[in-house]
Amino acid sequence: MAHVEDQGGTRRDFLYVATGAAGAVAAGAAIWPVINQMNPAANVQALSSIQVDVSSVEVGSQITVKFLGKPVFIRRRTEKDIEEGRAVPVAQLPDQNARNANIAADAPATDENRTMDEAGEWLLMTGVCTHLGCIPLGDAGEFDGWFCPCHGSQYDTAGRIRKGPAPENMHIPVAKFVSDTVIELG
Repeated sequence: MAHVEDQGGTRRDFLYVATGAAGAVAAGAAIWPVINQMNPAANVQALSSIQVDVSSVEVGSQITVKFLGKPVFIRRRTEKDIEEGRAVPVAQLPDQNARNANIAADAPATDENRTMDEAGEWLLMTGVCTHLGCIPLGDAGEFDGWFCPCHGSQYDTAGRIRKGPAPENMHIPVAKFVSDTVIELG
């Protein structure tokens, strides 16, 4: 009789293990769609990096492109814009952080730290007001930069907040020139 009980115990152990394994597989199959839906959508992944040809952007003008669902302003600044931006001492700015993803996080908000080139001709930034996410109007406001008509925030020619309720300068996304006339975002 002892021999029969040993076989019953082995069979019972097998059934426990098999049931547990089947339960684990079923739980994994049920949880996988929930985890997978947290991944970015295919259209977002495809746009995680874009290239923009800026060869047709004239001095003093701006284009707006859509990147990761937000507008990005690309402005080719005039000498006057550059002079105005560089004349402002950082100590006078409400937000003294450059907010530029291409340099150190604690870099000061100098005009040079906010532009894409040494000459300061190219300025690229996410075109979203840092107050409540509105889209500011270009070439407007007291500082010849951008004006958010929703709540009155005003930015200068370097996209730095100068007046109004916005707490931060407009942010600069990861970007670089990949040729003389093409900028890559992301």
